[in-house]
Amino acid sequence: MSAHDVYEKVVGEIGYNRNEFLLQLRWWEILSIVDGYHARQHGLWESARLNAFLVMSATADLRKAGVTSDRALVRFPWEDDDVASEDQPDAEEVERLRQLMREENERLWKQNSE
Repeated sequence: MSAHDVYEKVVGEIGYNRNEFLLQLRWWEILSIVDGYHARQHGLWESARLNAFLVMSATADLRKAGVTSDRALVRFPWEDDDVASEDQPDAEEVERLRQLMREENERLWKQNSE
């Protein structure tokens, strides 16, 4: 995902303030916002797939087509069993991110205390 794509997603689609995006947010915060936004969308996509399956099952014989469930109708990327482990953060990476967050919070605390 390019920087332009991320900007378009965070400012255009999610609705973050342009100045906040450009001047205040750190890159890891921006990526977390995008990941959270995608995670919130899962439920909507699941619901849409179930509705499509129910409508289609009422009007067509899906068993003849080999479709026995809504998941057989459409597979989403987050359902793939072949998700590479490198896509998931390991414990060391999570701890590094937590340390960065602690340092940033301490810096902001000191800055605001002065």
